[in-house]
Amino acid sequence: MSVGQTIKHKTQAFKGRVTERVGRATRNRRLQREGRIDRVSGNLKQSGDKAKDAFKP
Repeated sequence: MSVGQTIKHKTQAFKGRVTERVGRATRNRRLQREGRIDRVSGNLKQSGDKAKDAFKP
């Protein structure tokens, strides 16, 4: 994958981690949920990129 996509996915995962922690600190369940979704989504996209790169000729 391109470097831009890799950075974008890592940024999404990091943003999700931060949002989730802010939600925990403020006891805001909506923020926790949004953060968890962003984090997991970013991690899945990174895994997909790694799988694509592994099978690249």
